[in-house]
Amino acid sequence: MIKHLLKMVWNRKRANILIIVEIFFSFLVLATVLITTVHYWQNYYRPLGYSIQGVWRIEMSLKSLLTSLKAGSDDSKQETEKARQLYLALQKLTEIEAFAGSSDAPYDPSVQTSSYSYRGSKLEIQTEYGCTAGFKDVLGLQLVAGRWFEPNDAALSWDPVVINQKMKEEVFGSEDPLGKNIAPEKAERERRVVGVISEYRKHGEFVSPYAFAFQRSGWSGMEGQLSGPPHYILVKVRPGTPASFEEKLMTQIQRVNKNWSFTLTPLSESRQNWLTFCLVPIVAGGIVAAFLLIMVGLGLVGVLWQNVTQRTREIGLRRSVGGTRGDIHRQVLGELVVIASVGLLLGVALAVQVPMLHLIDFISARVFSFGIVSSVGLIYVLTVLCGLYPSWMAARVEPAQALHYE
Repeated sequence: MIKHLLKMVWNRKRANILIIVEIFFSFLVLATVLITTVHYWQNYYRPLGYSIQGVWRIEMSLKSLLTSLKAGSDDSKQETEKARQLYLALQKLTEIEAFAGSSDAPYDPSVQTSSYSYRGSKLEIQTEYGCTAGFKDVLGLQLVAGRWFEPNDAALSWDPVVINQKMKEEVFGSEDPLGKNIAPEKAERERRVVGVISEYRKHGEFVSPYAFAFQRSGWSGMEGQLSGPPHYILVKVRPGTPASFEEKLMTQIQRVNKNWSFTLTPLSESRQNWLTFCLVPIVAGGIVAAFLLIMVGLGLVGVLWQNVTQRTREIGLRRSVGGTRGDIHRQVLGELVVIASVGLLLGVALAVQVPMLHLIDFISARVFSFGIVSSVGLIYVLTVLCGLYPSWMAARVEPAQALHYE
């Protein structure tokens, strides 16, 4: 039976090739959308590692920051003093529960990496540079071992580092990481692990957990030797703080140096913008997949309708030699399934190359398999549904109708 169906499909290969190509591309797009959607959904419910409730992000423009960090004599010293005054101005605001400086912030799309080494293995880890001691309190990071950065760390002869649980598992396994030096080879100073936090996913809920390390930095002599302000200032306001405090805060920090340019954004707004940005490709892909599936459905119905019309004599002759309506029904649907199977086999053969070549290791094999199987199932269901009416029409052909074509 299968050999006969393959022969029938091959005899009409010119009419079927377009449907096979459409099914092939429909499968690829649908599988991509399903895999990404399930991956996002799975990550969304994992612990984020921090809280953005009541946290505002103050960003200094790049031009202003470069000016403040410009090496020089008296001008550089003045900028450092103004950065210290900025620190003191934030301390005086009673509406602020905690604040910290950092060169990066949650939901910022940028990626910074730093080199580490442990027992001869080189590591490239995403790192939060310029993180001051107040960073933990602002975002509510949860320590699971060791400690966070402290102001007196500036006097140490080595650099303290705090890592997340994911990095601890990947690099140290069951070994205690506290006190271990993870500085790259030929580094001037050691980088010792002083603490481990539960989790930290800087890029938000849709991203899988990944290894992350924090390096301590100071702020204009208040917590170290950094000259000038950090790129970002994270401020956590006290509960019940009115929206009017935003204007008061911007006025206070702008008084320190009118040449500096600040932009204030609630992290909740940054989160919404970033998640929307991540969802746009999924929505666009879903629209494309739906369009392709509609085209496939219309193409299948059209081809089958034409086949039934052109093959009335063939179907009538088969009925006259004992073929039942059920036989005709199964034959038409069988040919349709064979056409779909050819397109799906080509699509699956291409899709499985992705995990085999380790192109998307951040997506689990379980999620990838689910997306592939679901896409195959959905296209088969669509194929059968599109073939029900044409196959029903074919099954209604009576043997006498074949005489009209003699």
